Amino acid sequence: MGNNGVGKSNILDSIYHLAFGKSFFNPTSVQNIQFNKLFFVLEGKFLINSRNEKINCSFKKGQKKILKRNNKVYTKISDHIGLIPLVMISPDDIDLINEGSLYRRKFIDSILGQIYSDYLINLMHYNRILSQRNSLLKYFALNHTYDHKTIDIYNKQLEDLGLPIFQKRKEFMKDFSPLFENRYEAINSGTEKIKIEYTSALEKYTIAELFVKSINKDRAYQYTTEGIHKDDLNFLIHNKSIKKFGSQGQKKTFLIALKIAQFDYLRKQKGVSPIILLDDIFDKLDQKRVTSLLKLMIQENFGQIFLSDTHEKRTLEALKKVESDFDIFKIK
Repeated sequence: MGNNGVGKSNILDSIYHLAFGKSFFNPTSVQNIQFNKLFFVLEGKFLINSRNEKINCSFKKGQKKILKRNNKVYTKISDHIGLIPLVMISPDDIDLINEGSLYRRKFIDSILGQIYSDYLINLMHYNRILSQRNSLLKYFALNHTYDHKTIDIYNKQLEDLGLPIFQKRKEFMKDFSPLFENRYEAINSGTEKIKIEYTSALEKYTIAELFVKSINKDRAYQYTTEGIHKDDLNFLIHNKSIKKFGSQGQKKTFLIALKIAQFDYLRKQKGVSPIILLDDIFDKLDQKRVTSLLKLMIQENFGQIFLSDTHEKRTLEALKKVESDFDIFKIK
């Protein structure tokens, strides 16, 4: 509990940071350092599979971020992802509906990356090769030249990395969609028809075919216009875009169902309940909806939940209704 600007979200973000090695709100590490300071250090103690684990994360301007588990430094931060499964529910979730496809791909990738280390590694390599191919396209344009052999090398690498990513995303959506639909139906009493569609050009073409088809456009635009980095999710209500035709209440319900389904999927795959972080959701949801959400989480034994709010009274009212143990921390 605490007024706006005192650092409530910072505390939730610290938990997120220790789970993922980066901030939920601002992935640019240097911007997470306090003003007029040179570095930050985070430390958290976690109980994981009945073992006490100490996680440290530190970053100093001009240096590499250091992540430690029980005082042992990770050589690659990606090796840590998935140790602490976690779901964040925040007002920023509306970006999943309102913003571009990047946000929706990140939603899928953040779930699969917590479960499958090979998926995360493939994705990191794909993005690195993609960046190199884009740089090459810019070089060709600036120097009025073109070398198809070099482009073909990058194409083959992107094909080898992109295909398993596409297959894993398809497999994920097959399992995830029913979880999401069940959660939405339970929250909304089954009165609306909702659906998520995964869209990818790989449904019609191979990656190799896409690159051949798009090379002239790539050269004109100076970046790679086709591939799994353009995949998207269509959020539909009554077979129409929820972004264009959904009410504010429908969008909020959609997002809550999405995040609870994320929790369900992670718990099923990992065998443990993820930590849940609820950041200022009272400001975006009505009291009745928040109470229903908390009641659902308590009744189904969701595990450990952290929530932040500016108004102690409304939070206490909601918590008393759900009849759960809780502690209040006041921040000034």
